[in-house]
Amino acid sequence: MLTAISMSAIATNGVVPAGGSYYMISRSLGPEFGGAVGLCFYLGTTFAGSMYILGTIEILLTYIVPKAAIFVAERKEDQVDALLNNMRVYGTCCLVLMSLVVFVGVKYVNKLALVFLACVILSILSIYAGVIKSAIEPPDFPVCFLGNRTLHNQKFDKCLKTQEVDNLTVTTQLWGLFCESADLNATCNNYFSNNNVTEMQGIPGLLSGVISENMWSAYAPLDMIVEDKKLQSVPSAESPQDIYMPYVVNDITTFFTLLVGIYFPSVTGIMAGSNRSGDLRDAQKSIPIGTILAIATTSFIYVTCVVLFGACIEGVLLRDKFGDSVKGNLVIGTLSWPSPWVIVIGSFFSCCGAGLQSLTGAPRLLQAIARDGIVPFLQVFGHGKANGEPTWALLLTGGICEIGILIASLDSVAPILSMFFLMCYLFVNLACAVQTLLRTPNWRPRFKYYHWTLSFLGMSLCLAIMFISSWYYAIVAMVIAGCIYKYIEYRGAEKEWGDGIRGLSLNAARYALIRLEDAPPHTKNWRPQVLVLLNLDSDQNVKHPRLLSLTTQLKAGKGLTIVANVMEGTYLTKDAEAKRGEQNIKVCMSAERTKGFCHVVVSSNLRDGVSHLIQSAGLGGMKHNTVLMAWPGTWKQANDPQSWKNFIETIRETTATHHALLVAKNVDSFPTNQERLGEGTIDVWWVVHDGGMLMLLPFLLRQHKVWRKCKMRIFTVAQMDDNSIQMKKDLQMFLYHLRLDAEVEVVEMHDNDISAFTYEKTLVMEQRSQMLKQMQLSRTEREREIQSITDESRSSIRRKQQQPTAEQSCSLSHSRHSSTADDNQEDEAQLIHDRNTASHTAINDKAEATPEHVHMTWTKDKLFTERRHREFNANVAVRDLFNMKPEWESLNQSNVRRMHTAVKLNEIVVNKSQGAHLVLLNMPGPPKNCGGDENYMEFLEVLLEGLNRVLLVRGGGREVITIYS
Repeated sequence: MLTAISMSAIATNGVVPAGGSYYMISRSLGPEFGGAVGLCFYLGTTFAGSMYILGTIEILLTYIVPKAAIFVAERKEDQVDALLNNMRVYGTCCLVLMSLVVFVGVKYVNKLALVFLACVILSILSIYAGVIKSAIEPPDFPVCFLGNRTLHNQKFDKCLKTQEVDNLTVTTQLWGLFCESADLNATCNNYFSNNNVTEMQGIPGLLSGVISENMWSAYAPLDMIVEDKKLQSVPSAESPQDIYMPYVVNDITTFFTLLVGIYFPSVTGIMAGSNRSGDLRDAQKSIPIGTILAIATTSFIYVTCVVLFGACIEGVLLRDKFGDSVKGNLVIGTLSWPSPWVIVIGSFFSCCGAGLQSLTGAPRLLQAIARDGIVPFLQVFGHGKANGEPTWALLLTGGICEIGILIASLDSVAPILSMFFLMCYLFVNLACAVQTLLRTPNWRPRFKYYHWTLSFLGMSLCLAIMFISSWYYAIVAMVIAGCIYKYIEYRGAEKEWGDGIRGLSLNAARYALIRLEDAPPHTKNWRPQVLVLLNLDSDQNVKHPRLLSLTTQLKAGKGLTIVANVMEGTYLTKDAEAKRGEQNIKVCMSAERTKGFCHVVVSSNLRDGVSHLIQSAGLGGMKHNTVLMAWPGTWKQANDPQSWKNFIETIRETTATHHALLVAKNVDSFPTNQERLGEGTIDVWWVVHDGGMLMLLPFLLRQHKVWRKCKMRIFTVAQMDDNSIQMKKDLQMFLYHLRLDAEVEVVEMHDNDISAFTYEKTLVMEQRSQMLKQMQLSRTEREREIQSITDESRSSIRRKQQQPTAEQSCSLSHSRHSSTADDNQEDEAQLIHDRNTASHTAINDKAEATPEHVHMTWTKDKLFTERRHREFNANVAVRDLFNMKPEWESLNQSNVRRMHTAVKLNEIVVNKSQGAHLVLLNMPGPPKNCGGDENYMEFLEVLLEGLNRVLLVRGGGREVITIYS
């Protein structure tokens, strides 16, 4: 009834076409749930057809024409097998006949249904009439007992051990069943010798008071003899021969949950009307009224019949499943009035009608699922005859139904279909509860007598009954439904039906986002939430799909991924191109198995579009913390300097917004998701501390099967005054605390003489820089530029005369002394990997520059104090490259020294890591003033020369890895 209330609410919330319960569930809970539960309900309905056909054949062979049996058992223990074989043969014939009737047309099924209904009503009325008659005149229906044991009354006609014939005492047929011979002095079974034979009426009548005995349970194990405890009995030692004696025994182990599973199919017809919703004139009106009235009527009949049977019939006869104690006669038929044949015919037609209804409803349900296209391989079953009759679905239904018939045992088939029906009812209740709780604007059912608590109660009862009836069948049914769900999710067509699960997901997402807004994630929970900046070509195709491959390998489907592109122009003119580009990106993401979101932004210029993406991508607490982009490989050949200027401005944007930055050089050579890299290394060149990004990234990459076989190597650079052995020990201990497996190598970098190659590189760089400036500046601007360079050179010379080693001490010291605002701006180090770096403070604080620490990977606290008072030139090389000064454009020894550092460091990296699968390297910060941007690009190009796969890493100003649990 609870399920019917939920179903009525769903059925009256809009038009219900063909599909019935499947349509309701799929439109309320989505195609995955709808398809899984719909197919399970289809299987349940099909197996129900098998059960009804088996019931039909059992009535036919047991009560109507027993002599029609093809297989006849010679021994008692073979009787069950013989009956099952007969049911298989006749059940198959009956299935073919019923399938032909359904194939001809549903209108003939509807006409036959009226005939079957009339027979069922007459049968029910005859039962009530027989109960009333039993109160006045109980029927003569004797049951024979030996002691308190019920006897199998098939091979004897009199319930006597001996009888008088012509004044002679002779033995009866019953004697011969328990004794070796018919002689009075023959050896007999001990229990037979010690107990008397008695006869009792099996149907004492309504007023006999037998209901007081039948109120209590009497469950028994398999092969236990059915006994009447109120009769006297002399016990005797059990004999192995007892199983061959003519006793009535339990053919199965009985317990409450088993009986629930067997009984439940009798109340599974509530979906019969909804299954044929496509044939109803007004499904919204017919389904609630018809279903609820049917449940009320049948529930009344079931409950009253159970009570009346317990009040009229002896308990031993109720437990005699096959009626063996009464010569196989139908007990309810004997109780009914005027004739047992009314019950026999009524039961026969009832089973026939139910079987026809199942064979009519199941193909239509399958056809509705197939026509929705959510299960690709079932689409052939969506076709049928010209009038819409599901021919192919009927064939499949008949084939599955035949499986149930071949099982043949009703007790084995019943729990299977019970599970499928219960699962369907469970999800009908869940659908109603979800829709009610979500309060979606479209949820306006005409049926008002529902509540979400009733739906949850019905759902809980369904789940409980599933496991009460048969926990292993319940698990099997859930596994089948789960497999169908995952198949539809993986291969099925995408459907948007406005289902409740989507609404539930939106509510859950909103709740989670609000919770995430409270505080930033702890270092232990930090993982790269990546904003991938993609480039599209003129046809709106992705230029570097391997960037998405790298994202997939880095993320492994975890965390947030936003794939974005900026298109130059206005949205009014570029909307079609933007949508096409977004669709192409989604296709590429699907091919590269990148799970995330895609967005194409149209902006008046690329710089603003990228800036807006970096600032505003994401929602609430689900924002990116890392930006991934490709190295502009053609920046030297680009006629428009915006290509590399945009790149540098993007670096500055990520610095200002405290985002980590990953730049992949030669990204097209990175491995695809299908590749499996063999034995090799991922080399990490740890020059400055970046919050642990360089340590964390290789670990994340090695979780993916592409990089799983690669080993991690960490290189750090030592200067002349560094203790290389102690540095290696410190770094190994640090990695041990981080629980990372990696080889550690300390590379010594001495301050050699500057080579002619370095001077040549610097000269080419500055000549190119001057050429670019000359192309862009007008005559007036050129004069201003020359004047500004001259003034700056003079001021630089003046400062050098005052502080000859200021620049060097800035690179080496860990706490700079305050100077003028201009001096501080020009001398401060650009190490934004440190949380307290100048890029976060000095721009906004020009009056005073706070002391700043430059953390190197090999530094120790005790070394800080020692180095604070030491100034020497040998140490500046590596640090200078990562501490970019604003004096890029002046032609002085600073550029030469930086180029020398880049060349030397490149030589070391190429020498050690040229064969590595991937090289991770700290990315130096760009200059603060834009005048030296082209020099910055040259330094990076020299630093990365000769390396194949390189990932430049720039931290976001926070620790991302911790030694603590």
